[in-house]
Amino acid sequence: MMSRFGAMLIACLAAISVAMAQPADPLPSWNDGAAKKAMTDFVARVTTQGTPDFVPTSERIATFDNDGTLWVEQPMYVQLAFAIDRVKAMAPQHPDWATRQPFKALLQHDTGAFAASGQKGLMQIMAATHAGMTTEAFADSVRDWLASARHPRFDRPYDSLVYQPMLELLAYLRANGFKTIVVSGGGVEFMRPWMERVYGVPPEQVIGSSGVVTFQAGANGRPELIKEAKVEFIDDGPGKPVGINRFIGRRPILAFGNSDGDLQMLQWTTTGPGARFAGLVHHTDAEREYAYDRNAKFGRLDKALDAAASAGWTVVDMKRDWKVVFPSLTASAATAGGKP
Repeated sequence: MMSRFGAMLIACLAAISVAMAQPADPLPSWNDGAAKKAMTDFVARVTTQGTPDFVPTSERIATFDNDGTLWVEQPMYVQLAFAIDRVKAMAPQHPDWATRQPFKALLQHDTGAFAASGQKGLMQIMAATHAGMTTEAFADSVRDWLASARHPRFDRPYDSLVYQPMLELLAYLRANGFKTIVVSGGGVEFMRPWMERVYGVPPEQVIGSSGVVTFQAGANGRPELIKEAKVEFIDDGPGKPVGINRFIGRRPILAFGNSDGDLQMLQWTTTGPGARFAGLVHHTDAEREYAYDRNAKFGRLDKALDAAASAGWTVVDMKRDWKVVFPSLTASAATAGGKP
């Protein structure tokens, strides 16, 4: 007869075996609920061979907005905070900025007036304050600023104020054969220096607004790319599907945003054939982050929220659906892992 200890040992081993057989939760920072289930169900559908919704790996394109979708965008866009520091430093050499918009709004700390200028105003600032720099020098200035700048409310580096649940989603999609691409209204050359380190998204998979860049022979005949004070392309609103077509050449099957600036990208994604997924991050947590939508100066979510309700898109309620918002300061923001 088996001893009582032996029976308990066998029971424990069986429980351990069952636990080990269960796959680890790929989205541990997400609360169980409709949003999480919608995402995992969609991934299962498009990755299961032999089913009507199966999508080949080459066509598993997932696009993500950046500001307010992958990292904080309040009380202003991070790139705007970067630009303000640059404008203040250069203002003595440009007295005309005191009366010329959008520079005047920044110098007078009128974020409402500047917000009205949209991404075009931000790109005008970026183009003017960095004209004449090489692309390498600009990238270095972005890295240096991120290393020292701190968020005014959280007193943390901006690149640590990324959303842990979204880092997990990026990693989960890549583990299932998706190519994850950032499609943002922010400046492409502002984003590329740090996105691979923070999100695991390489520079060639970052699409954003851009200024004119020209080629020239620099010192000792060394080739250089120089930034000019001209805006080339605004990757926001209807510009997002245009940019996707221009730089990717495939319609995404999954897209995530958080504002009206993402509406056309979500519409473009979901009107294609086959299984489709559209998601919106709804900022509802004033305690852990911010709560805003229809009347926000930055990241306004109005028409896209109504579209989500009528089209059945997945709306992620930050307060309800996320266990945590930001990664701990001791954790690496690059938990998104490798790239496709």
